[in-house]
Amino acid sequence: MITVAYIGFGVSIREYHIPYVEKRPDMKIKYICRRREDIPQFADYEPFYSDITFVTDVEEILRDEEVDLVVCGAPDRFHVPYAKQILEAGKHALIEKPFAPTAAQAREVFALAEEKGLICMPNQNRRFDADFLALRQVLESGRVGDLVRLESHFDYFRTNGWYDTLGTLYNLGVHTTDQIIALLGIPDEVRYDVRSIHHPGVADDYFDLDFFYGNSKATVSTSMCVSIDHPRFTLHGTKGSFTLPPVIHNSGKKKVVGRHVINRAPAPEDRWGTLVYHDETGAAVTEKVPVDCAHYERIYDSMIDAILHGPDRKVVKDEEVCKVLEILEEATRVAMSHGR
Repeated sequence: MITVAYIGFGVSIREYHIPYVEKRPDMKIKYICRRREDIPQFADYEPFYSDITFVTDVEEILRDEEVDLVVCGAPDRFHVPYAKQILEAGKHALIEKPFAPTAAQAREVFALAEEKGLICMPNQNRRFDADFLALRQVLESGRVGDLVRLESHFDYFRTNGWYDTLGTLYNLGVHTTDQIIALLGIPDEVRYDVRSIHHPGVADDYFDLDFFYGNSKATVSTSMCVSIDHPRFTLHGTKGSFTLPPVIHNSGKKKVVGRHVINRAPAPEDRWGTLVYHDETGAAVTEKVPVDCAHYERIYDSMIDAILHGPDRKVVKDEEVCKVLEILEEATRVAMSHGR
């Protein structure tokens, strides 16, 4: 039995962590730690979690010998300090994205985890988005042949951008970039088109990042100036093509005060993908590809596997984390230079 404690009580912890752990037979949630100043904004939710002990002192959970794993869902600037504090206390650590501001800091954390014989990994849970899993299944099936072009879009229309400071890359790009690396590996080359449309030189509200793999190319794109949605994914290969509808943004969903319940229903047919490929006779075949539900619990499957059997079992590899952060660092430098 793995006993877990959470640092933070925001949407991420309530919707993407606790529901995927609370009913597991191999895990038990003991604590939620949130800062005293954050209590008022979460007060309406706390009564729905009466089975969990709420505390305000991180050291209280770190001193508890029963706690095996600490999950950090605190604001980004606390990720590295908390990761080091958790590891120094002898606990395994799962850290929300972005894992660190820089690849150098990430390497420091991973080195500390290795020194302590502990598991530390980022929560890159969007590797297990329903639409991304459908994309992976189609690519690995071979029906589109060899990859030629992959496009990933995650767009909005916001008249003032998403942030008036840097943040889009580290909050959205960190996921879409990680998805490409999870699917295709470390790229041979990366090219950057990053712009500050609404706040020149101080924000990153538009980016196209191109990843080259031999004779194939993948692109992750985000813009705050898109009123007509792109498909979420478009895949072209030597034998066919595949496309998926645009994502339904969580930001547009109504928030309900209460204990979050996972929706395990598969996606409706209007969210399915369309696959067109050429069979052995050369004839074009068109198929609808079902999209199942997300499987964010697989991050915890991997954490437990790694805790029990060693760091080689981590689904998100250290070198992948560092490469993603190197890309985000360079993309941010490009954003900061735009408009100067």
